[in-house]
Amino acid sequence: MEADEFGEIKDKEVFEAVRTGKIIEDYPEDEPYQSCLIYGRTSEDRPLHVVCAYSDEDSLAIIITAYQPHPDRWIDFSRRRI
Repeated sequence: MEADEFGEIKDKEVFEAVRTGKIIEDYPEDEPYQSCLIYGRTSEDRPLHVVCAYSDEDSLAIIITAYQPHPDRWIDFSRRRI
């Protein structure tokens, strides 16, 4: 998150993006926990993608990575360009 090409991503921004975001991709086969890609925006309207997993056993959300999506690779930041 510190080395994102669009600038450092703060923990607060990740929280905001997850809290207001929506799941745009689901990875049910990921191990050790199923994960997903969330697209959300910060309070400053910065678009972010956050990959996270959830452990039912531990009732724990795990942030795997966060990045600002490149506009050349995404349509409206929520659909991959082919």
